[in-house]
Amino acid sequence: MTTQPEPEMVKASGKVRPLDELATIAAAARKEGKAVVLAHGVFDVLHHGHIRHLEAGRREGDVLMVTVTADRFVGKGPDRPVFAAEIRAETLASLEIVDYVGINDAASAEPAIHAVKPAVYLKGSEYAREEDDVTGKITGERLAVEEHGGRIVFTDEIVFSASALINRHLDVYEPELRDYLEERREGGRYLDHALEAIEGIADLRVLLVGDAIVDEYSYVNALGKSWKENIITTLHKSDEAFAGGVFAAANHVAGFCREVEILTALGEGDPYEELVRGCLKPNVTLTPLYRSGVPTTRKRRFVEQSYFRKLFEVYYMDDTALADEQRAELDRLIAERAGGYDLVIVTDFGHGLIGGSTVEVLRRDSRFLAVNAQTNSGNQGFNPITKYPSADYMCLDAPEARLAAGDKHGDIDRVLRDGLATRIDCPRFIVTYGDHGCAVFEPDRPLRMIPAFTRTVVDTIGAGDAFLAVTSPLAASGIPLDMAGFIGNAVGAIKVGIVGHRSSVEKPQLVKYITSLLK
Repeated sequence: MTTQPEPEMVKASGKVRPLDELATIAAAARKEGKAVVLAHGVFDVLHHGHIRHLEAGRREGDVLMVTVTADRFVGKGPDRPVFAAEIRAETLASLEIVDYVGINDAASAEPAIHAVKPAVYLKGSEYAREEDDVTGKITGERLAVEEHGGRIVFTDEIVFSASALINRHLDVYEPELRDYLEERREGGRYLDHALEAIEGIADLRVLLVGDAIVDEYSYVNALGKSWKENIITTLHKSDEAFAGGVFAAANHVAGFCREVEILTALGEGDPYEELVRGCLKPNVTLTPLYRSGVPTTRKRRFVEQSYFRKLFEVYYMDDTALADEQRAELDRLIAERAGGYDLVIVTDFGHGLIGGSTVEVLRRDSRFLAVNAQTNSGNQGFNPITKYPSADYMCLDAPEARLAAGDKHGDIDRVLRDGLATRIDCPRFIVTYGDHGCAVFEPDRPLRMIPAFTRTVVDTIGAGDAFLAVTSPLAASGIPLDMAGFIGNAVGAIKVGIVGHRSSVEKPQLVKYITSLLK
């Protein structure tokens, strides 16, 4: 006897269509005089609130289409979504009230709206006030709907939070992180304070001083070992270039603060200046010195395309110190500008920009000085954080802290308390620990550890710089340093999901991430 497939499963799988097919189906429905309703969301855990929402939408028209956000655009916290887009789509398609389902490969619903051109776009009542939408997406979605003659309907149904249900009833977090987050959910005020802290830095003016770097990715496919030599052979596929170093840090800051200026040095006549200027946000001003005969530092990484694995990198740079007249000009610019900014952030990669006299000017003239002195293969350990005798806030990673303190194996509290804190006059340190989170240290308080929020890593480049860029204005605003560390961990978790510097960490994205963590 032949076993027949379950009728409902066949029906459900037939409902899931690519976005271009949904567009064709919607166009045909309009020709027949039918009203198409579009609902969009993550739908990670389908619950009663979703059902009521979709039922209300079904009453608004003749054809109900639902699009779900693709996995890589779900910014709802660690290890989200719980279910892959295909599973979420299949689950929605199993509902009788839903006619078609698609996956929207974008951060907002606008591509789906432009494809379907719905008569009605369905949203929950929590989006009815555009000014309350932390993502900032509802305005663009409304304009897209209206562009095609449609309207938004806000359903006033019972509201459940999928994030809250997942946080409380699904064991999706490591025990250490689960306990940490649960402590901060108690009383319900930690989230409010964190969001207030982020909003509280919106009017700050920030000066960044640091090394200019262009990060290049050359994507290749590995072909195997050469027949004649002991080397790996690769096939070039494509290239991608980003404004990195101080530029990437400035773009992160610019998403949270009102005004940003960069002081740095570029190679005179360098062809990458146009790339750099084109990558900067509108509220970032670039004030460069130009070095004759010296290139803008460029770091090219060769990346195996299939699995995004970095094979090796090549530096193009001259890391000799600035000439005396250029050093004097940089010091003059810092002295002239620093006092007019709420804080100064130093991103010191040890590539020749910042010498002893510049350190002294930064210490003397900054109202609030935040520093990272990076150790990397280019400076080979000759750029320790101890080159700065004092600062108001220092952010570095654990190997940098150990190297500067000369303590390879001691626990991090000893490294900081008996090592760096005795050599540097600084009241605030945060040490980042990669997938272990961060350590928050103030000399008069016990060390506090904050666990990492994700173990899903696409690319680590620039994660520490993003952490520094956002936590520095937070530290300058006077919020508790452990809250700055909490927000910094969220920033880092978002950044490791971004390839290179394709995009910056943005305020709405961070607010959404933190809100999902603490619901």
